[in-house]
Amino acid sequence: MIDLEKILRATPNGVLATRNGDGVATRVFQFLFMEGKNRVYFCTESDKPVYAQLTAEPNVSFCTWASDWNPVLSLNGRAIFVDDMSLKRRALDEYPLIRDIFKTPDNPVFKMFYIEVQEARTFSFAEGTQSQNP
Repeated sequence: MIDLEKILRATPNGVLATRNGDGVATRVFQFLFMEGKNRVYFCTESDKPVYAQLTAEPNVSFCTWASDWNPVLSLNGRAIFVDDMSLKRRALDEYPLIRDIFKTPDNPVFKMFYIEVQEARTFSFAEGTQSQNP
């Protein structure tokens, strides 16, 4: 079993891939925190193209890796937006840069979402092994 939270805490920055019309778009995103076994939280702004892409087509992939590429973690699932003030407060409390951007949890452009992880895969270049959680 892959310990998603342990890997994500160690390597919080990664690449989020979304649908962009008929194509795909990628951008750097930061993992915030996790709830349960399959809710991986992020935030964005409602006026960014990524927000429109996520609301139009919620199937996404997030990939992160350690500096030595061991492991590489890939998460696939659906992006689900939540308007939970306690989760937004948590993000503001734990991440000063997010607080600097949004100021308050009720900021209308502050959008929080989680990936409902349907599949998680790791790969180790050092060992040449793969793991998968359904």
